[in-house]
This record gives sequence, C-alpha cells and structure tokens, in this order.
Amino acid sequence: MHRKLVFAVFSVIFILAIAVSPVAAITGDWVEDFDHPFVGLIVFYNEDGEFIGRCSGSLLDPYNFLTAGHCVVGAETARVYFQQDAGVNFDPETEIDPVTGYPEFCAAGTLGVTCATSDEIYNYGFPQPLPNRHDVALVVLDQPITLSEYGQLPEAGTLDQLATRRGTHETLFTVSGYGLSFKNQEQNGKPNVSFRERLMAESKLTNLRSAINDGFNIQTQGNGRDQGGTCNGDSGGPVFLGDPDSNLIVAVTSFGLNVLCRGTDFSYRVDQADVLAWLAEHMYTP
Repeated sequence: MHRKLVFAVFSVIFILAIAVSPVAAITGDWVEDFDHPFVGLIVFYNEDGEFIGRCSGSLLDPYNFLTAGHCVVGAETARVYFQQDAGVNFDPETEIDPVTGYPEFCAAGTLGVTCATSDEIYNYGFPQPLPNRHDVALVVLDQPITLSEYGQLPEAGTLDQLATRRGTHETLFTVSGYGLSFKNQEQNGKPNVSFRERLMAESKLTNLRSAINDGFNIQTQGNGRDQGGTCNGDSGGPVFLGDPDSNLIVAVTSFGLNVLCRGTDFSYRVDQADVLAWLAEHMYTP
C-alpha cells in the first residue's frame, strides 16, 4: 500500500466556550484505505434536492449505514459512494466526478453495486449539549450493497474498561474517511489539500473521562510518529478499536479542537447501551 505523508490537520472547530464544529478528512501519516470497503462517502441534499454537505460513514450490512448526527441535520435525502477514490476525478468546473457521478448521481452501472440512494434518515437527537451530543445517525439505503465484509458494532461498554486502566494511552485506534488532508490558514491564500479518497490512519487514546468526554466521547491524538487524525469530511467515519485490520467500530468521528485540523480529535461512542438499542430499533431488516 502506498504511503503518503502529509502534515496533521483537523477541520473541526471546537471552542471550550462550547461552540463545537464537525470534522472531515484523514490527516498526518495516512495511507489509502483499501481494507474497509464498507466505509463510504455520503452526500446529503435538502428538501429541494440541493447539495448541503458530505460526510463519511460505515455500512453495517447491505442496508444500514452509520454516520454522525450533525451530518444529517437539514437532510431529506442522501447518496452514498463506496469507491475508494469516489471523488478523485472531481472537476471543479462541472462540479462532478464523471467516473462515479459524485456528488450528483450514481454513474451508469454503479447503482446498487458501489453506489446507493436513501430517503430514510434517522437522527439520534443531535444537537444536544456536551458531553452527550447524541452525535449518531442511521441512513437506510434504497438499494442493498453487497460487500465481502461490513463494519461491526461493539458490545455495550466495550471501552469502559479503558477508563480506569493504567497505560491506556497506548491503546490503538484506526480512523477512516474522505476529506481534507491538509488545511491552510485562510490568510495565506493557499488551497487546502483534498485527495477525495478513502484514507486511514492510526491514533492513540488520550482520554475517556474528562469533562468533555464523560463516558460519551473518546479523545484521541494523531500527531506524528506514524499517526494521523481527522478533518473536514471525516465526520461520521468509523473509529475502529485496534490496528487497520479491525472492523470493530467503537465510535464515529464527531468534533475537534483546532480549526486547522492539527489538534486532538473527539468521537462519539457507539458502545453505549442506549445508542446500540436505538440503532437496533431503527435498522432495516428485509
């Protein structure tokens, strides 16, 4: 797998005054992610069919797609692309990737294969105040997507044992998503860097029990030492417990501390019993 090294960045704004912004793309020392074909690029549209934003997420089975609650606010419909390079051929003039159809349509021959639509979107209750922002959503696909593997949900309380155990700062997580890989300061006039590909990177646990986390969020660090973090476009993407071979999703990318994506990342835990129960209630079973 070809490794590309980029400076760590993170496109979600978090101000401790309690203004929090969403996140988007994999940053730092990342690699292209061919290991998780169920991680998709999801695009949202309002009631008029106008594009309102994009995020990442994970397919749990042929129909049910997990993402972040803040991603679906204002969305009436969605489209999901599962190609690793879903937007890599994006043309700024036409504002379309002619190979995949991103973000306006599913290219010929891809509907129900590597692309799907949805008009069934569930929000767990975002927005809510920190620490429990309820930042989870479920998107039910109109067309089933058959893959060799899917994301796995954890058992309730999977991460609880890490809250009090010593040495947990070495606990490894893997993040995956689509989005910015380097964000420049606005005043320098240089463009941001986005490969529009599915990328992944390894991060280390920082905290589970601070006032910001309090059992609802997981705080990770991905700066340097062969690690990476998240930025604009990675919101809703999976946080896997373990190395890049893991499919166990314990959280979804939620928010960060630095407008330039160069800081600490926060993800909303899905190993909470209430979250798992809500997902089970809303997941489609054919």
